[in-house]
Amino acid sequence: MRPSGRAADEMRAITIETDFTKHAEGSCLISFGDTRVLCTASVEERVPPWLRNKGSGWVTGEYSMLPRATHTRGSREAARGKQSGRTQEIQRLIGRSLRAVCDLEKLGERQITLDCDVIQADGGTRTASISGAWVALRIAVDKLMEAGEIKEDPITARIAAISCGIYQGTPVLDLDYDEDSSADADANFVLIEGGQIAEVQATAEGATYDEEGLLRLLRLANIGCGQIFTAQGNAVK
Repeated sequence: MRPSGRAADEMRAITIETDFTKHAEGSCLISFGDTRVLCTASVEERVPPWLRNKGSGWVTGEYSMLPRATHTRGSREAARGKQSGRTQEIQRLIGRSLRAVCDLEKLGERQITLDCDVIQADGGTRTASISGAWVALRIAVDKLMEAGEIKEDPITARIAAISCGIYQGTPVLDLDYDEDSSADADANFVLIEGGQIAEVQATAEGATYDEEGLLRLLRLANIGCGQIFTAQGNAVK
């Protein structure tokens, strides 16, 4: 029995509230159960120096966790003067994931930054960030197209991410904190609608697993991402 009482292939409730902030070109508050992440997309009419005059845009991500998003207060990274290795790794993952479904030449010479700020953490913050960032990006790009700033849609597909793991010997979908902190193995899958894999992060924590174990986690990830794709589509209609 999972701590939450969910079935092995059962997701937490997914909600996506769009236009959550006033000023960003695209924004949403995404929730996977008790995990809540504010995702905003900011459009700038410039690109990094190494992309200037090359006819290509750029999509990147930043990630942070509010001090009391977890059970105990964590200090702000700005106060410490540097980002943790975990933060840097997650925001690189967000950027890579969104660029996997973007034609940067169609975006033109502009940059879109996806800021993912964790308001409340209960496991799966990076996967919720990626899934919500796509919604914020979609809204921002739609506004650019409506304004005639870009002629062709640079977004090629939906992308979503979900965590899976082996908990007490059983592969399970969408780990919450109680499961994630004691799982034998956990994995994060970033999947593109249509069946393509953008990235997999899979680690044995308490026990190793075999090929069939990995494939069972991938099958669960496909179930979960299918539900996220539906939620994303409903959010941006």
